[in-house]
Amino acid sequence: MNMYSDVHPSPVLDDTEALSLAELFQALGDASRVRILTTLLAGEHNVGELATRAAISESAVSHHLRGLRLMRLVRADKRGRAVYYALADDHVRVLLQQGLDHVRHG
Repeated sequence: MNMYSDVHPSPVLDDTEALSLAELFQALGDASRVRILTTLLAGEHNVGELATRAAISESAVSHHLRGLRLMRLVRADKRGRAVYYALADDHVRVLLQQGLDHVRHG
């Protein structure tokens, strides 16, 4: 019995849910994408800021952001000529924070 058994019964996933969950974890399976996402834990950033903070090129950041947007992990907010990126919602924030807690204290 695990700590969640009283709260959530063991889920039975259909094929679509299983594939979507696998794709989510696959999206988190790249260190550059994880650095981008964890940088966004602190708030919105544009591509240049993300590249500097994540220590990867702007073109690589743009490439990763395109995939992260398709996975609905980040959202873009265009302000004039600048585009600012943020985590899509609190689910993403909690997932990242829980993952960080696990690797730092696990």
